Amino acid sequence: MKFDVCLETVFTDKLPEERIVDIAAAGYSHVEFWLHDGTSYVPGVDLPGYKDAVAIRQACAQTGVVVNNLVVNVPDGSVGGAPVKAGDLNKFLERLEEAIAFAASIDCRKGITCTGNLQPGLSRAKMRANLENAYSRAAAIAEQHGFTLLVEALNTYVDHAGYFLDGSSEGADIIRAIGSPNLKLLYDVYHMQIMEGNLISNIEKNLDVIGHFHAAGVPGRGELFGSEINYPEIIKRIAAGGYSECFGLEYFPKMSDHAASLRETKSYLLSAMPN
Repeated sequence: MKFDVCLETVFTDKLPEERIVDIAAAGYSHVEFWLHDGTSYVPGVDLPGYKDAVAIRQACAQTGVVVNNLVVNVPDGSVGGAPVKAGDLNKFLERLEEAIAFAASIDCRKGITCTGNLQPGLSRAKMRANLENAYSRAAAIAEQHGFTLLVEALNTYVDHAGYFLDGSSEGADIIRAIGSPNLKLLYDVYHMQIMEGNLISNIEKNLDVIGHFHAAGVPGRGELFGSEINYPEIIKRIAAGGYSECFGLEYFPKMSDHAASLRETKSYLLSAMPN
């Protein structure tokens, strides 16, 4: 099992390329991040607005780390457009091309896409139709570039009120309806525990269309250990099901020592794997 660490949630007072070095030192070989044109998401931390592709590439070469994926558009669609909104289609597709170009410059081949929020005056059926049209167009672009899009469902109870896609089953249905090998589901264990529970059953019935996982502790979105979720059992079951892509750690450490948090998290997750 490969684990990747989200750059935006650890060592947040450092530049992204410095975080890569620290994550590698904590024992990880893969990372992911949010926007290519965003660097700091922590109030009071003043860092450059754009990520430096050259510096990231150098850090990866130095450490052997691979960037697994980045984020194309934000959940509410304020950056990169909302695919549920027909008027945002061109904005979204243009953003996708821009994100793919940046990803290619750092040897990254996957991107996370969010659906956008519920649109006033539109039925859910109409938003779903808009979404499928946008993702069909996006999947065709992704295929041209050897890129994979990961569609993420989020929770609307705690973190993303008003978000359109808040269930894994509907997400899987959308992926299957479009039927592109370049469009997969991102199953975020943290978000789906809050929304629907029944994690292992829902994962196993949709593992064929899942291209990535995110994970954090519930409640609180902190470390995975000490959570109500049995992460080692999830790791064991998806490995047995043949999943071989990254399992992404997108948690906000409660421990002040982020390196120690990452090391303990990896040890906890690997406790499920056979020797």
